Amino acid sequence: MSQQRILVVDDEAAVRSIVAAMLDHLGYSATTAEGAQQALHHLREDQAYDLVLSDIMMPGTDGLSLLDQICADYPAIPVVMLTAVHDIHVATNAFRRGAVDYLLKPFQRAQLEAVVTRAVEHSRLRQQNTIYLHNLEDMVAARTSRLRATMADLERSYDITLEAMGDALDLRDQETEGHSKRVTAYTIALARAMNIHADDLKIIARGAFLHDIGKIAIPDRILLKPGRLNPEEMAIMREHCQRGYEMIRKIPFLREAAEIVYAHQERFDGTGYPRGLSGTEIPLGARIFAIADTLDAMTSDRPYRKGTTFEAAKKEITHCSNHQFDPTIVEVFLSMPTESWTDLRAEIERLSPAILSAKLCHPEVAQDRVAV
Repeated sequence: MSQQRILVVDDEAAVRSIVAAMLDHLGYSATTAEGAQQALHHLREDQAYDLVLSDIMMPGTDGLSLLDQICADYPAIPVVMLTAVHDIHVATNAFRRGAVDYLLKPFQRAQLEAVVTRAVEHSRLRQQNTIYLHNLEDMVAARTSRLRATMADLERSYDITLEAMGDALDLRDQETEGHSKRVTAYTIALARAMNIHADDLKIIARGAFLHDIGKIAIPDRILLKPGRLNPEEMAIMREHCQRGYEMIRKIPFLREAAEIVYAHQERFDGTGYPRGLSGTEIPLGARIFAIADTLDAMTSDRPYRKGTTFEAAKKEITHCSNHQFDPTIVEVFLSMPTESWTDLRAEIERLSPAILSAKLCHPEVAQDRVAV
């Protein structure tokens, strides 16, 4: 396999040098450009780049304008934006204009590796799908099996985009950074213990990962408020369930996962929101998620308190059985040894972002000793 090539665009020579060195160490071939015009010159001379990493704030033509140009003239080349600006609106604008991912400066080599791995994989799948579509007529009769494989690749490509959306939410709500990935892993482990079918497991995993995606639509003054929310602010915050549902329900393969997003704050006794569902009116995935969510919330540190132990969390979940939680699922949860949860959390923190994301996006094929 030929060495994958990456074009690094940044007006700061030191940044270009450091990023290029990191990429070389990771096995990529890096070419640098000091601005948008030089980057476009490289692309006109040679389009065989697997990825462009571009700073946003640059003199002259900025990174977002360069992104527009690349998407128009070189649509097969994915672009990842680099910036020191911690602003969710800049991130969402970049995604809207065609970026496949977003990386904040300063970053560690592991973060760069995870983002580049995702983007290069996105490029590979995009190229593979383009080739396939050009030859579709000839392939239909003789290659039905390849059609199935291609559909799986398309689904994986969507999962890469979903992961980037989840990272954008973490960027906005840093207090709960990493929560989506941990609670997804806990939900998958509990669903596996219930012998949930592989197809349903995939739906539940996506619903768990995207459960708070509606918070992107909540105003900063409420989402980032350090103190207690007043009744009016709480009512707006509670809209995130429906907002998230409306954001993803129109995507065909996420339609069932959207129901979990909609119902993830419902309670078994009917006192939850937004619809006051009770018992089995609540989707099974949302009932499983509710326990996993509480487990992570109680055992994670917050600026205003230390996380509790897993044993203490299990006692609280037991106490809320038949009120907040489905008692049948609580029984399965209690049958799992405490060590399985502590080991799982340690494994989540140990795994590289790229490997963890693959496990969470495709839980039906993960067979490692840890039930991620």
